[in-house]
Amino acid sequence: MNRTSSIDVRDFIDQRKFGKYQLAVTAMCALAVFLDGFDTQAIGYVAPAIIKTFHVSRAALAPVFSASLIGLMLGALLGGPLADRFGRRPVLLMGMLVFGVLSLLTASATSIESLLVLRLLTGLGLGSVMPNAVALTSEFSPERTRSTSVMWMFCGFSLGAALGGLAAAGLIQDFGWKSVFVVGGVLPCIAVVGLWIYLPESVRFLVLKGGQEDRIRRTLLKIDPAFDHAAATQFATDEPASAHFPVRELFADKRTMLTLLLWIVFFMSLMDLYFLSNWLPTVISDAGISVSSAALITSMLQIGGTVGTLMLGRVFDKMSPFRALSFIYFIGAISIVLVGMVGTSAPLLIITIFAAGFCVVGGQIGANALAAKSYPTAIRSTGVGWSLGVGRIGSIIGPVVGGVLLSLQWEMHQVFLIAAIPVFIAGIAAFAISRMALVKR
Repeated sequence: MNRTSSIDVRDFIDQRKFGKYQLAVTAMCALAVFLDGFDTQAIGYVAPAIIKTFHVSRAALAPVFSASLIGLMLGALLGGPLADRFGRRPVLLMGMLVFGVLSLLTASATSIESLLVLRLLTGLGLGSVMPNAVALTSEFSPERTRSTSVMWMFCGFSLGAALGGLAAAGLIQDFGWKSVFVVGGVLPCIAVVGLWIYLPESVRFLVLKGGQEDRIRRTLLKIDPAFDHAAATQFATDEPASAHFPVRELFADKRTMLTLLLWIVFFMSLMDLYFLSNWLPTVISDAGISVSSAALITSMLQIGGTVGTLMLGRVFDKMSPFRALSFIYFIGAISIVLVGMVGTSAPLLIITIFAAGFCVVGGQIGANALAAKSYPTAIRSTGVGWSLGVGRIGSIIGPVVGGVLLSLQWEMHQVFLIAAIPVFIAGIAAFAISRMALVKR
């Protein structure tokens, strides 16, 4: 009689090294968020050209920017639960197809009103990609390298946003602003074809779904070619399937406090990040530094964030992750306060803004990875998606709060003292999570 063996797929992945196949999956997810980053930032790059084409004021574009952010928020809130129901792979690919097609349609916009609607709908696709790229990368990575894998994958978004600016400059000059949306639409549509062929579904999701033994067996064999894939093998995981609507599960099994604290982390962190990204050049310029120098100095925020992303993953994998995140946020709060205290000294501004980017941007990307580790497979995409969705509310509020603060004509050090409060609160919330014993593998 054949003896049936059972394999826990989570342990199977954790016991193997991070090999070529996992690297390929991470790279494919990075490609998806690279294109996501390009399209997310596209409207900002073409804004000056749109203003000239439609003969509108800068203020007239504000609703378009808001619509994009609202679309991203709704996409994250919807994409997570859908992925936990139907799979990470199909929802990620559908999201790419949606934002690709709608980006192409954006090139046909003839008014601010049509542009607003198209960017809102584009955001639905864009917002659904990120939580599923995070979930897929997380579920294919061994526990010991999971945070590093997710954070390095996330660099694809920053790279897409940055290179999108370089590409947009040439495209607008040679072909007009609509060409940016054409390129931003064609590339994801092409990428979807390749990812449909090569991007696998999460084996942990397939186990919970049931009846997918052949797909699981083929994927595990790619992870480890030496895997003994006898037909009698059964696959299991010690994680339960979701019995209810995924959002409801975020508050089940004593996860209520964890979920609420994660939402605080994301809301406060993204509110601060978007406040700094939008208003930092203006505040520095108003203090007496030239506009061109202010722009260069502000770039240290994203440069510091990229360095932080590349370095902090190993920190989170080696230490108590949420305790490390709280420490990073506390340093970030101090750095933001110092930005307002160093006056117009360019070298000191470069140092303090770099440090703020390292901690705030790097910390936020780290929070994405840690959110994925905080929930079981059955609700992982929902957990990440809703954390990002709530965080997007903060990203909408942050620039508004910044505008109010600047309208009060406070001194530079007062503005940045207030700006440090949200990230400090994020640090407190992260520390509170570190005191809990609910973070899943």
